Amino acid sequence: MDLGLNGKSVLVTGGSKGIGLAVSELFAAEGANVAICARNADEVGKVVKSLAAKGGKSWGRALDVADAPALKQWVEDSARELGGIDVVVCNVSALAVGDTAETWEKSFRTDMMHTVNSVAAALPFLEKSKSASIVIVSSVSGFEVDFAAGSYGALKAALIHYAKGLSNQLIGKGIRVNAVSPGNTYFEGGIWQNIERGMPDLYKTAMSLNPTGRMGTAQEVAAGVVFLASPVASRISGTNLIIDGALTKAV
Repeated sequence: MDLGLNGKSVLVTGGSKGIGLAVSELFAAEGANVAICARNADEVGKVVKSLAAKGGKSWGRALDVADAPALKQWVEDSARELGGIDVVVCNVSALAVGDTAETWEKSFRTDMMHTVNSVAAALPFLEKSKSASIVIVSSVSGFEVDFAAGSYGALKAALIHYAKGLSNQLIGKGIRVNAVSPGNTYFEGGIWQNIERGMPDLYKTAMSLNPTGRMGTAQEVAAGVVFLASPVASRISGTNLIIDGALTKAV
């Protein structure tokens, strides 16, 4: 299936590893031009080089997405480098699980406000696109209570609500907005690999809850993100796509 992404300009926050990397690679494979950001400059450089090898434009910058002015500048510079913005994928999370002042602050500044600030900075460019789309990466922890209840779960829930509200506010401008909520997703250097090594009992419990007998992959999540962002999904806005292998039971 041709997703209609050839030549489209896509921004992905946290695009150097895990889900963000898989999303960036799949967009590039579909012929899109891709700009990424992440905190590690070396990792950003390597990914930009590998994306460029797929044939499209690629660009990136190292920054902390919680730094609002730096994030806004990255969005504006990305639009200049790529020749506009058609898609924004807000993917970064502080992964701040807990119920302390610190985890609440980190979750708010990184998960929530990086998304709000990315959207605000990109809107003037998205309004000029003929197939504008925003995809916000949330989590199953945002709509069903699990071990991450507290700052992480609450802010992920707020992202789903934010996406739904934006979808209603922006559809008149031709901008679609959707959320994607992954379940347990395992990848090299990811949180579940760290839990496997440092908290084996929690990892064993999580594995026992997965009906498929395994956790998901970043590529499986990326497939949903890229489809929702593409012109093929032109009638889909305001949804929360759950990619969890039947892990959750909420209706």
